[in-house]
Formats: sequence, structure tokens, C-alpha cells
Amino acid sequence: MKIKIKYLSDKIDHLKKVDNGDWIDLRSSQNIIMKAGDQKLISLGIAMQLPPEYEAYILPRSSTLKTFGVLLGNSQGVVDNSYCSDSDEWKMSAYAIRDTEIHINDRICQFRIQKKQPEFEFEEVESLGNKARGGFGSTGRN
Repeated sequence: MKIKIKYLSDKIDHLKKVDNGDWIDLRSSQNIIMKAGDQKLISLGIAMQLPPEYEAYILPRSSTLKTFGVLLGNSQGVVDNSYCSDSDEWKMSAYAIRDTEIHINDRICQFRIQKKQPEFEFEEVESLGNKARGGFGSTGRN
């Protein structure tokens, strides 16, 4: 499968072929200084045209909190396939828990492309007919 990508910055590394199952790192296309408690949208320097049946999920890298002291401001970024014009730049919503600096081309987040939710209907029932597991948060209890 091929996905059209437009680079909105000439200062970030370009994406390469992706193997099945891989997450793809995204880079900041700007220098950012944040104070603890600041929230900013970090430009990622790209726009893409995803196939109609796909959407992208943007999440922090495992090292983002440790390295930069930022959390993803909305816990997960979702990019719909209709967000695909030349000016529809992908961004990461960042919330700083400490003073930090992010530089151009720093790997700040990652994404994965997945198929959209299939269409289905809900069927209301009196009972699901399954054995109880112990309630919410019970997995892994001794």
C-alpha cells in the first residue's frame, strides 16, 4: 500500500517504508520552549492522505515523558482520512509537566495506521449470559 505524504518542513527526516506492525516515529518541525503547565500544539511537518478505510492514531513514544517531560494533551490523537489537504498538518497536543525544550527533528511521538471501526448495530438484551470476572480493575489481583 502507498500513502501520499507532503512534507511541510525541509528540516525533518523523511519517513521510510514501514514493516507490518511497526509504529512510525514523528518529529517536531519547530523549536519549542515550554514551562511546566504549558500546553502547545507541536507541528509535525507533514500532511498525509490516508486511504478511505483507514485512520491514524498518534501517541507519545515510550521515551517522550522521560526525555521531554511532556504528556500527550488529549491522551490520543486521531487523524481521520478526510484530514488530507496540503494545509492539514499533523500536530501533537503536548502538556508539559516540567520546563522543557523540544528541537527541530526531535522524535516526539509515533503513529500507527489502522482500519476504521466497522459498521454494526447494538442489540439490547436482558442478560449477556456470561460468567462475572470480578468487576472493573480485577484482572491481576492476587
